[in-house]
Amino acid sequence: MPKWVYITNQLSEKILIVHCQSKDDDLGGHAVAVGASFNWSFGPNLFGGTLFWCKLAVENKRISFVAYKEYYEGFGRWVVCDDGLYGTPEDRPVFLKAQWMRP
Repeated sequence: MPKWVYITNQLSEKILIVHCQSKDDDLGGHAVAVGASFNWSFGPNLFGGTLFWCKLAVENKRISFVAYKEYYEGFGRWVVCDDGLYGTPEDRPVFLKAQWMRP
């Protein structure tokens, strides 16, 4: 059964740049409009340990985070807001995962 990761841009009037990858797959960079999502599906590693990480950029701010890690953060729904990145698991409350950093 495939797993899905969704990253939704809820910034106020800003294009979000998203670049995600795993050990085996580089999904490339994507410009995500306000209100739109970047998403992908994948088959979990047969031996476990599937891991995807992402870098987000808007203007001169950055966030790097683990978007999916099997057995730890086995969900993949993220919302990007002006104050940071939020996780939105189906069975738990929304939480602030990371705040914006300036390089």
